[in-house]
Amino acid sequence: MKQINFISILFLILYIKQIDYLLFIILFLWILSFKKCIFLTKKVIKSIFIFNFGISIAYFIMSLFKNLDLMYIIYINLKVFAMTYFVFWFFSKYNMIQFFSFSKELSYLLTITLSQIYSYKKTFEDLRLAYKARMIKSFRQRENSFITKTFDFFFKKALKDSKERSLAMKARGFFD
Repeated sequence: MKQINFISILFLILYIKQIDYLLFIILFLWILSFKKCIFLTKKVIKSIFIFNFGISIAYFIMSLFKNLDLMYIIYINLKVFAMTYFVFWFFSKYNMIQFFSFSKELSYLLTITLSQIYSYKKTFEDLRLAYKARMIKSFRQRENSFITKTFDFFFKKALKDSKERSLAMKARGFFD
């Protein structure tokens, strides 16, 4: 039942065409999550900022050359904010693993994904702390090199891990 409600509300937000209705939905979500409102809002803004900023700038530049409606930028940003906020709020209330327990395959994929996320997050924190512990403040110019090497490390690790995960999934019958 939770799954049907979740999908229904997501589709409701998806099909809203009016900015004032989106603002009402966001206000309603803020009221529902009163104690977590500020925390969830910060989390949503952090997670969507780069994507929304890039899309908004590109649309704004296109609107300079073509006669596009600039209110559409506000509409799309509010829609993305509302959907993301709802997803974050929903999964702060309900266990994500239990939510996907209706499907063995989805549960397995979610478990693999979460284990990868936590593993990568821990590795990144370890690398960051090791870098901070070994660097003197005057040598901060090497930070760009550190970031480049860290991305390179995670890219290679992701490729290696994806091959292993693919083999594990084939062994469990996920692919024909």
